[in-house]
Amino acid sequence: MKWFEYGNEKISHREILVAIPSMVIAVGILSQPRDLAAATVGSDGWILLVVSGGIIVFITWLMARLASKFPRQSFLTYSSKIVTKPVAVVMTFIFIAIAIALAALEVRAISDIAKQYLFDRTPVEIISLSFLLVVVYAVSGSRAGIFRLNLMFLPIILFIAIAVFVFNIGWFSLDNLLPVFETSFTGLGKGLPTGLLSFMGFGIILFYTSLVENPAKVPRSAVIGMCIPVLLYILIFITSIGVFGNAVTSDLIFPTIELAKEVDIPGGFFERFESIFFVIWIMAIFNTTVMAIDVALLALSSIFKNKSKMKHVCILSPLVYVIAMYPEDLLDVSALGGYLSYFAISYTSIVTILLSVIAKVRKVK
Repeated sequence: MKWFEYGNEKISHREILVAIPSMVIAVGILSQPRDLAAATVGSDGWILLVVSGGIIVFITWLMARLASKFPRQSFLTYSSKIVTKPVAVVMTFIFIAIAIALAALEVRAISDIAKQYLFDRTPVEIISLSFLLVVVYAVSGSRAGIFRLNLMFLPIILFIAIAVFVFNIGWFSLDNLLPVFETSFTGLGKGLPTGLLSFMGFGIILFYTSLVENPAKVPRSAVIGMCIPVLLYILIFITSIGVFGNAVTSDLIFPTIELAKEVDIPGGFFERFESIFFVIWIMAIFNTTVMAIDVALLALSSIFKNKSKMKHVCILSPLVYVIAMYPEDLLDVSALGGYLSYFAISYTSIVTILLSVIAKVRKVK
């Protein structure tokens, strides 16, 4: 069997724009309204999303600006110029570990959700393995094909998310949004990390910018791309509070899925909207998992240049599966996701700021 190869492995800045929301919008949005509602009063969770979204958009811009200054150079190459190669190799390995853990988290989370809502008699191990095999097939091919999948899937994902809002307008009550601005500054400060956790994965800019034909346009595209999940998260959260209220939303395991179950299409045209919603959301989680593994492969290939891509795939795939099967239940999966999010966002932000400052001070070009 001969692999199909795209004529050009380079991507445009528009594909980076699509890749960022495709990476960030994942399984976290299904439970995010619950976490925000538990941390705030009324509908004040949108304040956390605006503030945390603004912080992430700034870090995204800084990251894209840093990577675009070193056109067609891998993260290992330009970070070696800034902070020596041994330090750069260690930083790259940490990014690989984060990408592997993120892929494992997505695989396990989608398996647990699928078992709860769709395949109640199928073992989680089988669901995880089936999903992972499809992901492995995708990452084994051309990298340009992954970006074309993003271009195809993202409009569908955004359309179905907006449809959830539109078809829930009949259940929406403005009274549920009250009171407003009742959460104290201390409460908002404690809840801010909850808002930040939803944006894990934006670090792909450090690695994918090397594939862009015109990297000068990457910062603007990256900022626009990051604004998409910020706006989508605010829309989903406001819809959840407007339909269920703060107290109920904070008690639901997956408020976003429950919103899909509440959809009432006039005329009884479609009675099980959550089924199509879940199928479409699998696309979003598939995109995130594929790019997480692909970033790990891209980083590995920059360190071990003599090894083939398939050898790296054969090494990473069992590792992803083993980590995905390590948590015992949904609570352990949630805890793993929290720890990973804290570490990934903190590490990515610190590395970006340090590299930008050191490159500026040392005038590295």
